[in-house]
Amino acid sequence: MSSSPDPRTTTATGADVRVRFCPSPTGLPHVGLIRTVLFNWAYARHNGGKLIFRIEDTDAARDSEESYQQLLDALRWLKIDWDEGVEVGGPHAPYRQSQRHDIYRDVLDKLIAAGAVYESYSTAEEIDARNEANGRAKQLGYDNYDRGLTDEQKQAFRAEGREPAWRLRVPDEDLTYVDLIRGEVTFPAGSFPDFVLVRAGGVPLYPFVNPVDDALMGITHVIRGEDLMPSTARQLALYRALVDAGVTTFIPRFAHMPLVLGEEGNKKLSKRDPKADLFLQRDKGFIHEGLLNYLALLGWSIGPDRDVFSLEELVAAFDIVDVNPNPARFDQKKAESINGDHIRMLAPDDFAARLVPYLVAAAVVEEPPTPAQQAMLSAAAPLVQERMQLLGDAPGLLGFLFTNDFAYQDDALASLPANANEVLVASVGALELVPDTDFSAAAVQDALAGALITPAEDGGLGLKPRVAYGPLRVALSGRRVSPPLFESMELLGKAETIRRLGALVDARG
Repeated sequence: MSSSPDPRTTTATGADVRVRFCPSPTGLPHVGLIRTVLFNWAYARHNGGKLIFRIEDTDAARDSEESYQQLLDALRWLKIDWDEGVEVGGPHAPYRQSQRHDIYRDVLDKLIAAGAVYESYSTAEEIDARNEANGRAKQLGYDNYDRGLTDEQKQAFRAEGREPAWRLRVPDEDLTYVDLIRGEVTFPAGSFPDFVLVRAGGVPLYPFVNPVDDALMGITHVIRGEDLMPSTARQLALYRALVDAGVTTFIPRFAHMPLVLGEEGNKKLSKRDPKADLFLQRDKGFIHEGLLNYLALLGWSIGPDRDVFSLEELVAAFDIVDVNPNPARFDQKKAESINGDHIRMLAPDDFAARLVPYLVAAAVVEEPPTPAQQAMLSAAAPLVQERMQLLGDAPGLLGFLFTNDFAYQDDALASLPANANEVLVASVGALELVPDTDFSAAAVQDALAGALITPAEDGGLGLKPRVAYGPLRVALSGRRVSPPLFESMELLGKAETIRRLGALVDARG
């Protein structure tokens, strides 16, 4: 028998929208998980609805308090807020599954009273034996045998010391819903058997507690990954029973986001891939605005030929029905490029402040920076803001401004032309003539251009700028790449600039 979407499916819109983020506290937060909460958050904020953050921590062997704290750290760094849930409370507390066992028992009792579930005593061995005897493939699993147990048979099992599991009586009809991303989906009748909600001994399972929490917390829209789509059939069946038993009054809408693929091949981005590790990306120097912008593009677009947008623009434009169902590929270079765009959008003081943790971690500045270090940072940050993609580049780009003791990088030394010493000596001579009171970037540039770029017949070396200024950059920073050269000299001052130029001459012998 074919079916249509259940008419009791919610029609909630606007402020009535309630979505949820319900991770298990296992392992480190990864970008796929963050995209899930981002889409839920953006949908809630777009509609003026609510985001509920709860924790699915019933797997004591895998769950950890450390992982729970890391989830909180991740969301706080990303500035993704929630309206109800752990840490903030709300009308449906507690928001950790491990603290809700009495609630699950009460819901089970209601399902028992409504005849929606039944006692099941079959062991795995007994199910396999029956399937073999009936010529039924073992992989088909449970055969709904216990549906028809008599009271005498149940009593006999109990007399053996067996405890029953509780299975949902799955409807013998097609189950259809309209996926907000993928359109109408139908699960044919008989495509899955009656399934266990509560194990023998009273342990509630995920296929039970997840929809029950959604029902009791009034979740109207379940937005999650494509990999969870097969479980929707069981959830639809359970939701029908929950409505019939008076636990809830509606069935939520479902939306299944596309897979996130790795950079090569067609495999899902592994949680063990370094690119999937949220905190590794943060350590590299992503800012939350840049990373969230990029993650939003994994299945969604704000418009044609536009990749960079603010979080406010994301919220204003986002609708879950606009998400593309096709797999999205994680592209590290594109992510870093977009992050660089967001770095350039920061106010200068904000940008400088965000560099501090990276400079502290590399022992470039103290925590907090000294007044002299802070003054140097405020002056130097604008020199690199236009050319940085990751905040983690800050120690390498700016470190030379905070110390007189640095090493020359091998590739920098290898880049020096044969006439490097001649260039350095001529530069020292030119800079010594610049008045101490006018050692500005403009004055420095004029002096060096006269000595190095001016044709030989006019008293200069007649060099091309790249050849002329490369050795100076190496002398000042020890690197081939540095902030703008003349501005760096101004920040270092005349005496230190000349000392460093001479030091490279001495080092080359």
